[in-house]
Amino acid sequence: MADSPALSIGFLLFPGVTQLDLTWPYEVFVRAPGAQVHLIWKDLAPVNADRGLAILPTVTLAECPALDVICVPGGPGQIDLMDDDEVLDFLRQKAKEVKLVTSVCTGSLVLGAAGLLQGYKATTHWGSLDQLALLGAQPVEERVVHDGNRISGAGVTSGIDFALTVVAGLYGDAVAQEIQLQLEYDPAPPFNAGSPRSAAPELLQAVRLKQASFVEKRRQATQRAAAKL
Repeated sequence: MADSPALSIGFLLFPGVTQLDLTWPYEVFVRAPGAQVHLIWKDLAPVNADRGLAILPTVTLAECPALDVICVPGGPGQIDLMDDDEVLDFLRQKAKEVKLVTSVCTGSLVLGAAGLLQGYKATTHWGSLDQLALLGAQPVEERVVHDGNRISGAGVTSGIDFALTVVAGLYGDAVAQEIQLQLEYDPAPPFNAGSPRSAAPELLQAVRLKQASFVEKRRQATQRAAAKL
């Protein structure tokens, strides 16, 4: 679809977002021909990501233009969003209008809290993958999952793979491959420890223990959201 009209893509930007969940796919999308990319929040004040980086919204929820793609990134702030009726109502409304409803990392749990993943296959960060089932989704342990007009990316680094998949579907493989080359996206990690499938068992156990209390806090938010569906 290289000759298609310019597309409007919106990211939900929120306090406590993991910035790479947003900025990696953002970097891909802004390179798509004619794409207009919006960073959406309740107001236009700087928003602090989970590690302190400040990001400026470009439009408010109330003034958000028509979108072709809506994307919800993840991060610790996702927990508060699952109880935020203003945000969830916004997502429900946009889901009726857009071509694609998408997420990166635990952003899929926010989509699930809005009731937008019921019956759909989806993915999220490996540490919380099972929680998708509480929201009526079908958890899939894959880097990018595409089901109907829902596309979700797994943990943080999957954002590039996710965005290239979206661009390929909207513009064609040639455009996506050109962007991949521009970004020199040719990963060769120094360690084979980036997935529960490849990490050493003792490392995986140590990380699970370190994250356990926070994952439980997230699970409680997921259970509250599930009770409202």
